[in-house]
Amino acid sequence: MSNHFSADNLKFPGDDRRLELTDLYVFPSPEDPGKTVLIIDSNPTVAPPPIPPATTGPEFRPDAVHRINIDTDGDAQADVAFTFTFSEYDNGRQTATAWYATGPDARQAEPAGQMIAESVPISFDGADQPVMIDQPGQIRLFVGLRSDPFFADVEGALHGMKWTGNDDFADNNVDAIVLEVPTDLLGPGPMIGVWASISRRSDGVLEQMDRGGNPTINPFINPDGEKNLYNSRQPADDMANYLGPWSQLLVKGGYSPEEAKETAMQVLPDLLRYDRTKPVAYPNGRKLIDDVFSYRFAWLTHGTLPPTGLEPHADLMPHFPYLGPPNP
Repeated sequence: MSNHFSADNLKFPGDDRRLELTDLYVFPSPEDPGKTVLIIDSNPTVAPPPIPPATTGPEFRPDAVHRINIDTDGDAQADVAFTFTFSEYDNGRQTATAWYATGPDARQAEPAGQMIAESVPISFDGADQPVMIDQPGQIRLFVGLRSDPFFADVEGALHGMKWTGNDDFADNNVDAIVLEVPTDLLGPGPMIGVWASISRRSDGVLEQMDRGGNPTINPFINPDGEKNLYNSRQPADDMANYLGPWSQLLVKGGYSPEEAKETAMQVLPDLLRYDRTKPVAYPNGRKLIDDVFSYRFAWLTHGTLPPTGLEPHADLMPHFPYLGPPNP
């Protein structure tokens, strides 16, 4: 389900939906061809709440660190990073602080580099006014509750891939971080690899709870007992850890061994690759309207499983922050 429910047993990481990284999007700005849009969504409202006594609302977890990582040279290491932290949630209010880092600073687990925005009000009421940032470039930033753009037939996936025609995410919300940045801040070349992560502070140390680049990977590809481990690892180790088991899974889906290895390498390491000289559509970047759910099941079955027939959500906006207002 893109990456909704990415912990073992299709639960939330740490039994806390605020630590659930649901989706990552990368596409050129519809309003400025010189800019790129980066979106990470979390805290889905699609499932029952976490295991009692934990209770959460629309807020970002205050001790969490959200990161957007960009690899510019193909080594699956971050060369650029945007990092976000959050205040306590108090009386319906919360703020965010953002950092921009390059080089060695981008590979630090803790927020590092240049603080580009401090105490940004988080929108929980549907207001979509962006924060404007002047340095290190003309950046627009939005942080807040929005309509979940992901569309998928979950019931069909859980019952023998018999599509029902129902979009299980149609009326749900997510916490969104939306950045629109000058493309030259993302590296000098046309090709980048992007992934996101969410960590929490445990005994004074950051513990990575979720991560991903490509959609609909961990919930469906890794078996229970491996999902939490996958979330804790880094993309640079993915080829060594997952090329073998994922290739075997694809052989069961109808690929020859050689085809399976080549197909697994399309998502290994787990970075969302984006070549800005080519049209954007997953797997080259990802637009809000891309039917990645159907794509992944066709990918898993050597193209034998038909699309779900679902359409993108009608509440998407043609202007920043592009995600629809939160559902009531």
